[in-house]
Amino acid sequence: MRKGSIGVIAVVAGLLGAALPLFAHHGNATLDLDKTLTMKGTVTEWDWSNPHCLLQFDVKNESGQVVHWIAETQNPANMVYAGWGKASFKPGDEVTVTLMPTKNGLPYGRINLVVLPNGKTLTASGTITKDTPGSSSGSKPGNYPKQ
Repeated sequence: MRKGSIGVIAVVAGLLGAALPLFAHHGNATLDLDKTLTMKGTVTEWDWSNPHCLLQFDVKNESGQVVHWIAETQNPANMVYAGWGKASFKPGDEVTVTLMPTKNGLPYGRINLVVLPNGKTLTASGTITKDTPGSSSGSKPGNYPKQ
């Protein structure tokens, strides 16, 4: 009886230990939650896949150099309910992206909203049909870290 209990405890402990990295994966530690950036760019790739959808786009910085950005959203199942889809973006689309950037200044972040070429706005929580993005943080287009 005692050997069986020890075995069950060991299995449960192992499963809990293996699950902890999953919670860490969804942390916000790398993001600057107090800052948003809004920038215009050209879509290079839209990766509609698990665990996160990734929008890749190129932006010219203040010195005219092209900076390749990667911005993540949630998984496709959640994004469908927010009005996003596999065909939301195509390479060459000119988009305006508002995101929370990383603290280390790398060109990566989590999307708050994207304005499509037709003026439709997709947000991380739903679809808005107005023509311009709303941002309470006072960020301006082109306000991004220098590379």
